[in-house]
Amino acid sequence: MSYVDGFLVPVPKAKIDEYIRISEIAKTVWMEHGALEYVECVGDDVPDGQHTSFPMSVKLEAEETVIFSWIRYSSREERDRILALVMADPRLKDQMSPETMPFDGKRMMFGGFKVVID
Repeated sequence: MSYVDGFLVPVPKAKIDEYIRISEIAKTVWMEHGALEYVECVGDDVPDGQHTSFPMSVKLEAEETVIFSWIRYSSREERDRILALVMADPRLKDQMSPETMPFDGKRMMFGGFKVVID
């Protein structure tokens, strides 16, 4: 079975184009290092919930939207190998700095998941 890293990111609507530009670079890097799939999705129908919701999970502010994304790998071991290469790749060095990211990284949610149904 494969392995997936999943992400929820609050992005200001005014910075969506910048986020997409950076994500296009990131996708190239991840795929070149061996990721099987790299997907970024901009919230379109993401309602507030009473107890939990995508907006509540990232403490979404009025002029923001939620980005839902995932990266697929063949295994957890491959993910660990690829992630080490990605983090060392100079094409992402400036993009990954908290000062230059077009979102508040402290409110990003992420985790690794074993795929059980595909």
